[in-house]
Amino acid sequence: MSESARVDAQQQDEVSGTTAALPPAASFAELGLPAEILRVLAEHGVTVPFPIQAAALPNALAGRDVLGRGRTGSGKTLAFGLGMLARTAGRRAQPKEPLALVLVPTRELAQQVGEVLTPYAEALRLRLTTVVGGVSLGRQAAELRDGAEIVVATPGRLRDLIDRKGCRLGRVRITVLDEADQMCDMGFLPQVTEILDQVRPDGQRMLFSATLDRDVDQLVQDHLRDPAVHSVDPSSSAVSTIEHHVFVVHGPDRYAVTTEIAARDGRVLLFLETKHGVDQLTRHLRASGVAAAALHSGKAQPQRTRTLAQFKNGQVTALVATNVAARGLHIDDLDLVVNVDPANDPKDYLHRAGRTARAGRSGTVVTLVLSGQRRETSQVMADADVIPKVTKVRSGEAELSRITGAKAPSGQPLDRGAAAARPKNHNAPFRGLGSTKDPRSASGGRPSRKSIEARKLAEAREAARVRRGG
Repeated sequence: MSESARVDAQQQDEVSGTTAALPPAASFAELGLPAEILRVLAEHGVTVPFPIQAAALPNALAGRDVLGRGRTGSGKTLAFGLGMLARTAGRRAQPKEPLALVLVPTRELAQQVGEVLTPYAEALRLRLTTVVGGVSLGRQAAELRDGAEIVVATPGRLRDLIDRKGCRLGRVRITVLDEADQMCDMGFLPQVTEILDQVRPDGQRMLFSATLDRDVDQLVQDHLRDPAVHSVDPSSSAVSTIEHHVFVVHGPDRYAVTTEIAARDGRVLLFLETKHGVDQLTRHLRASGVAAAALHSGKAQPQRTRTLAQFKNGQVTALVATNVAARGLHIDDLDLVVNVDPANDPKDYLHRAGRTARAGRSGTVVTLVLSGQRRETSQVMADADVIPKVTKVRSGEAELSRITGAKAPSGQPLDRGAAAARPKNHNAPFRGLGSTKDPRSASGGRPSRKSIEARKLAEAREAARVRRGG
């Protein structure tokens, strides 16, 4: 067990409730859930509760405060959501006064939670609305004014609505903090604390987090009363159905390896550190014939929503993203995640990896590293309790294709012969992967605006020189 895991386990012991938690449920039927919820579960093919659901739901339905820890993709949304909906059923919210609140760190996670819970809410005739930045504040205020029993919100936008007197929290009976560790990491702790101070003091609180360290522990101490504690995974748990690989690549070849992986049959999620790098890689992949799209915080929310929908339905096969996609993104049957830029933090690595192998499926996570990045990346993975297979690869090699399904952008399979026959540095590097050169000037693509303006200026000067007889 890593040092972070030992510390986390000790802190969990310190916050454990004094009252024993109720025993886990073997099935949804034995929980006494409303018939409407059981019907929707059956329609969605959900028959047996995941471990976090089996553990947390009996206590959530009993009105206990709940402290849950489980890895991403472990089924936490239904673990808190079904109990919240069942306990709210039959009640009606007044204008601007919701009855239950789910706080999440990102717009994508808010959208994900809303999509998961909406069928159950509709079956119970409960009104659910999502409150996030990047979309019309007026429309969200109108939905709250019309009455919404359940609100799924990011802290910043909810605070905006409260300040504009568009929402009051005094009647909120059930409050959920989902991915609490990320909310704290993103600097939302003061806003979260202020919001918790406004909900009913005698209400139920449920907090779910991948870890219980630092500020999360303080939230538990300050706002949960005698919580039932459920931990279905170690804090640094890596999913056993994921294969982890580190590809050591030569600098000039890094771009070609990325391109060939992105051109595979099937979808792939590629992570980079910066918005600029994401945009550069996306433009390059599109120019290479790959159906790629970018996702980062600089995109407008409608565009982010549309991009995710296209990735889910297969119109986009390569989603290039920053860590904004590392949580709250659920894609069925996504079997490959690529860290084009290695993660700098073990939690970031695990959450990126958690986009694959969800709900018991299998998947592969590949991290591309240059020789100078190996030591730092090895430490991050060791802290995440991950032991990857390390392989030196070059573009065009059969091993690259075997592990990732990589292909040349034309769709032809790769082999060692093709790699040997291709001229050295056939693919020009591009910004975002360690290059400072303009990809368009080297690859023969469309020239940049600056180069066009410079050429026109040079042509004008030459024409003037000719007219002067020079």
